[in-house]
Parts: sequence; C-alpha cells; structure tokens
Amino acid sequence: MPDALVLILAASGTAVATGLGAVPVFLLGERAEALTPPLLGFAAGAMTVAAFTGLLLPAAEEGSTGEIVGGLLVGVAFVLVVRRLLPPERGFLGRRGPDASASALVFLVLLVHSLPEGLAVGTAFASERAGLSLFVILAIAIQNVPEGTSVALPMHEAGFGAWRQFWVAVATSVPQPIGAVVAWLAVEAVGGLLPISFGFAAGAMLTIVAIEMAPRALSHHPGKALIGALAGGATMGALSVVIGV
Repeated sequence: MPDALVLILAASGTAVATGLGAVPVFLLGERAEALTPPLLGFAAGAMTVAAFTGLLLPAAEEGSTGEIVGGLLVGVAFVLVVRRLLPPERGFLGRRGPDASASALVFLVLLVHSLPEGLAVGTAFASERAGLSLFVILAIAIQNVPEGTSVALPMHEAGFGAWRQFWVAVATSVPQPIGAVVAWLAVEAVGGLLPISFGFAAGAMLTIVAIEMAPRALSHHPGKALIGALAGGATMGALSVVIGV
C-alpha cells in the first residue's frame, strides 16, 4: 500500500475517533457533562506528554536548538493568530440561540486546532524513528475523543440528534488528514525541515493545551481535571515505553 494512502487512512482514523466522543452524550444526555472535566484533563495530559516525547525529543535528535525554538515560536504564533481571526458566535446548522452559538464556536475552535494535530501526524510519519508515527497517531486519536464530547454537549442542548452530533464531531477533525499529507510532503521534499516541523507541531499543541484545554478542564472541577491529566500523561508515558519511542 502506498505511504500516502496509509497516512491518509491513519489520519482519517484519528478524525473518526473524535466522533466517538459524541457517543456518551447521546447515551447519557446532560449527565455526560460531568465527564467533561476529567476527559479534557486526560486529553491535556496526553497532548503535553506526546508533545515532549513524540515531538520535541525527536526534534532534539534531528536539528539544532535554534531550529527547534524557531519552529516552536511559529507554532505558538500560528494558533494565537488563527484563534483571534475566528468569527463571532452565530447560528449553527439552521438553529439559533445560545446553545447553537456555543455549538458554532466550539466547532470552529476545534476545527482550527485539528490542523496542527494533523501536521504532527504527518511530521512523525516522515521521520525514520521507529514507532514514532504510531505513537503520535494514537496520541492524537486518544485526545480527539474528549474533543468530540465537547462539541456534542452544546449540540445536544440545542436539540441536534445523535447522528448529527457524531458527524459534526468527526467534521471538526477533517483538517487532520489534510495537514498530515501537507507536513509529510513538505518534510519529504525538504529533509532539513523535519526538526522545524516537529517544533512547530509541538508549539501549536502545547499552546492549545495552555489556552483552550487546561482552562476549560479546570474551570468547574479542577480536582477531576487534574486526575484526568495525570491519567492522560501516565497513559502516554506507558505507551511510549511499550512502543519504544
């Protein structure tokens, strides 16, 4: 099977994982909201460990400190600028009201955030480091599940049905296979781009954790969020040992 097709299928799998986060919402309804802090904490912990273990450490082996720091700064700036350009809250899929506006905002934020995650997948796939692409793909898929819950909750409140919640959650991660292919092609074309691309993806992911995931997780139940973060970090740490990254 061609490498490009394998990468597209893998990155598409991470997108489908986002839809799994909608399942607790249409099974539990409003009660699923109690799962949000620990799930978001888990995602934040998983992404943080993945950024260091799966991106920054390999970057340190591939390039100079200047290249890594440069990539980090560009990744941070990218997320901050794009978030600032997000349109104001509005109706969503033909519905209006506070819950529809919240659904639209969450959808747009997650849509923007999924691109750097796809870039991370593509960059890892381009690396020759054993087990790295599998580790990053699993890390992104795992942290996508709570993101799906985040987009499904306000949609449930706005009256959207289960299947629409599922597919809209998946749609938030559509940029992931696109970003994965772009990053892979770029690194394949320019070999020296690998450490910069690692740094960029790590900077973007850590910024997402700092300005989006962590604040949302800690806003209501910090204790549950911290337990989730520890569990997410421990899971990624164990996964890196098992895979041998």
